[in-house]
Amino acid sequence: MGIFAGACNSTPTAPTVSTTAPTSATTAATTTATDAKEFKAAMIFVGPKNDSGWNQGHYEASKYVMEKQSGIQFDYVDKVNPGDRPNVKASQVADDLIAKGAKLVVFNSDDFKDDALETAKKHPNVSIIHASGDYAWKEGKNFKNQKNISNVMPQIEYGRMISGCAAALNSETGKIGFVGPLINDETRRLVSASYLGAKYCWQTYRKKNPEDLKFKVVWIGFWFNIPGQTLDPTKVSDDFYNSGFDVVMSGIDTPEVAVQGKKAAEAGKKVKYLHYGLKTGCNAAPEICIGVPYYNWGPAYLDQVKKAKDGKFTGEFIAAAPNWKDLNNPDTSGVGFEKGKALTPEGDKFLTEFITGLGDGKISLFKGPLNYQDGTPFLKEGETATPQQIWYFTSLIQGIEGASK
Repeated sequence: MGIFAGACNSTPTAPTVSTTAPTSATTAATTTATDAKEFKAAMIFVGPKNDSGWNQGHYEASKYVMEKQSGIQFDYVDKVNPGDRPNVKASQVADDLIAKGAKLVVFNSDDFKDDALETAKKHPNVSIIHASGDYAWKEGKNFKNQKNISNVMPQIEYGRMISGCAAALNSETGKIGFVGPLINDETRRLVSASYLGAKYCWQTYRKKNPEDLKFKVVWIGFWFNIPGQTLDPTKVSDDFYNSGFDVVMSGIDTPEVAVQGKKAAEAGKKVKYLHYGLKTGCNAAPEICIGVPYYNWGPAYLDQVKKAKDGKFTGEFIAAAPNWKDLNNPDTSGVGFEKGKALTPEGDKFLTEFITGLGDGKISLFKGPLNYQDGTPFLKEGETATPQQIWYFTSLIQGIEGASK
């Protein structure tokens, strides 16, 4: 059962491999292909590919693809963002990679949606994958009918519901903080899913009044810190830990929530955290990590790369679903949740029950009555959100403290 029941479902995780990040501009592709007969793919990252989060998850997925399918090699360019490369567009990077022989290019950020489309139009014989985005979704608002572009986005809403539940099960103060990136439909959707998971488990398993649950998001302004352009996630994390929030959730690509949580715990504060995006996210501070919801990009990318290599790439919208029978299976589940050491035994019991309920449909959190933050209706009594209502999330849900716009 999936939120995007009508979408094409694939999956994603992978083995951990780290390399040093390239440092110069578009000529900085790290070339690994040596055999001209090999199918050359390329990946463009918005941040460093060893960031312990979103970008590393994509990098590891490329390694997964190469391990599962012979004759494929990836080139890489990372740190394609206004802070690290202020005058470089991702489409320019793609042009350079294609000139070097790439037959498939992965753009790994929502920020790259226009670059991905521009590249697809300019290079109609090259297969383009855009992580997130909706240009390939026929039922979406922004369908472009561009045959050589696919969108891949695992249904991390479920992972966020699970992490919100885990946060509520482990908070003693009832104050949960969320360090958010920038504000868009995707991030509003995921923060709202986290809150709904927290509220359900606070009320159902902890038997507490939802009005006693404080759930606050602070947006830093980008997917990670850009000095002088964003709020400093180190300070935002510290502010949460120093003001009574005993569980802090990360929604950014980098591990400041974990790093500052470890410092707070060493200073005697009873705090815990949840990482985001990468299965090994608890490694930064394992003793206080409740868990991590993560994307498993590998299987969906493998499917798309195979099709491109075989000349069968058609452009698909892939909402990779969880495998509820084996949530952390690296070959079949698009979304996973890795439990951390700080998850209490009782919390583990209830969290497992919650996951089972999501999987068999007995627990449905995007179901009315639900209001937006300002009190206007989102879903009427008994109404279940459509995939479009979930994807195009215009406001945070009522009960969340923090900006929606």
